[in-house]
Amino acid sequence: MVRRGWTASRRAVAGLAGAALVLALAACSGGDGLDADKLVIYSGRQEQLVAPLLERFEQDTGIEVSVRYGDTAQLAAQLIEEDDRTAADVFFSQDGGALGALSKREMLVPLPPATLDLVDSRYRADDGRWVGVSARSRVIVYDPKQLSEAEVPDSVFDLTDPKWRGKVGIAPTNASFEAFVTAIRVLRGDDAARQWLAGMKANDVQLFDNNVLVLNAAEDSVIALGLINHYYWYEQVAEEGLAAVPARLKFLPAGDPGALVNVAGVGVLRDSDHAEQAQRFVDYLLSPTGQAYFADTTKEYPLLAGVPTAPDLPPLAELHAPDIDLSDLDTLEETLAMIEQAGLT
Repeated sequence: MVRRGWTASRRAVAGLAGAALVLALAACSGGDGLDADKLVIYSGRQEQLVAPLLERFEQDTGIEVSVRYGDTAQLAAQLIEEDDRTAADVFFSQDGGALGALSKREMLVPLPPATLDLVDSRYRADDGRWVGVSARSRVIVYDPKQLSEAEVPDSVFDLTDPKWRGKVGIAPTNASFEAFVTAIRVLRGDDAARQWLAGMKANDVQLFDNNVLVLNAAEDSVIALGLINHYYWYEQVAEEGLAAVPARLKFLPAGDPGALVNVAGVGVLRDSDHAEQAQRFVDYLLSPTGQAYFADTTKEYPLLAGVPTAPDLPPLAELHAPDIDLSDLDTLEETLAMIEQAGLT
């Protein structure tokens, strides 16, 4: 089978996924190579995606950074383990749940109102201890050779119907999928999440290592439908052109968990030795420069008003995302156990 649609950044992410996991685990157990004299950032966002932005931050501000990259959940666990011994000044998280876990332990400091007010209240912590810097929507990617948009289900709960047996793809070890399952637990309860996972397993759901492969499978007509984040498709279209991207997207209606809008966000550690510089980093991510980077390069939704999104991306305000406190997506351990118990790993 020919795999298409590997954008430059996602190719690197997928190819280095195993190495990144090894490095993250090694960092948790020993020497880290961090320079505590610089602004220390723990980044759950992949180096290939955000390193250019961090380099520009250094150039624009004169503040030098020392970065540890790794899996968001692992870095959050490491920060909890390190507690007041951590060298980290900033946690740059892939999702709100990991930030919520630190916030609930009061490991993050409240951010200034002027910073928080830049972002809609839906995309920042109620206690002001973290703030979103970019957003992404869960979507269904589908193969238009097999079905029309009208034939695509309006709810992820419909995917357990026998008519979709063997035709749906997911990436169950992906952090965004795990956050989505956590959202089902928060919105509908643990029993509903278990039933959905069991139903997907019984319906012969197709398993992939990452969202890129799910997208590729829809393009190659290996599956009819898949669950991914919106920006994978938009990145590919930006790089290759719409004519070269056979798959299409459906944004789900009516507040379905499958329409979850999650954020990448940032918080300043309580025990930071560089609190002023850390705050400048937060503000830089929410500056027009930082927000334009997310819109133009990663094809995510900027959260600063007035910054345009990627072409043809539905406005964030018009998405039918479920009403959920993103800090409540912090019970990852329970979600991972549930996914494993369902036999989806």
